[in-house]
Amino acid sequence: MQSDLSGKRALVTGGSSGLGAHFAGVLAGAGADVTLVARREAALREVADRIVESGGRCSIAVLDVASNADIAAKSHLFEGIDILVNNAGLVRESGAIDHAEADWDTVIDTNLKGMFLVAQAAARGMRAGGTGGSIINIASILGLRQAGGVVSYAVSKAGAIQLTKSLALEWARFGIRVNALAPGYLDTELNGPFWESDAGRAMIKRIPMRRLGALEDLDGPLLLLAADASRYMTGSVLVIDGGHLTSSL
Repeated sequence: MQSDLSGKRALVTGGSSGLGAHFAGVLAGAGADVTLVARREAALREVADRIVESGGRCSIAVLDVASNADIAAKSHLFEGIDILVNNAGLVRESGAIDHAEADWDTVIDTNLKGMFLVAQAAARGMRAGGTGGSIINIASILGLRQAGGVVSYAVSKAGAIQLTKSLALEWARFGIRVNALAPGYLDTELNGPFWESDAGRAMIKRIPMRRLGALEDLDGPLLLLAADASRYMTGSVLVIDGGHLTSSL
């Protein structure tokens, strides 16, 4: 697979930690000139410094993806970009009957409205450039199947999948491809203690591959969608979950 991104400009939202920081490193390692955006400047700078120390090219900008005014004020960030990784997101856990309105609004505003506003800004930049580009929305298997205690997150990710398909339909004429990654459960520092619990181990047993995903398991699908190797793909949702969605009820 051709994944040389030399000469490409990429923008990654939610780039101050977690998946966003990892995706930025992968794209920079493939030769892209990466811009990281999030709300925490100090954390962004730490990630960018690591990428630069590893030989990559990376800049940062503070951006609130849920604010159309902030996006408009920083429209220059979207000029000339070839790749957008629409990753910014958060979760608020509680049972649906007790889920606070403020938590619902925060999750939907960031995960879904923010995803649309950033994709819209990127598409305007890509259309103006005349060469198209690739938008990669980060969804989740929770947008395709249910779990308790994360109602607003699951709804936002289901919306992200439908958003991906809708934008793919409208923007294909501009040479803009819109696809999504839908990761399953990943082994990260934040959720490590849960996976060591009885409940966590029981959940892992329900994954056909009998293991959690690693961040590196997302690298190939990410690079596929970012590169010209996927030039005839749009509206696709790539599930990376060890077969979790195929597990029996």
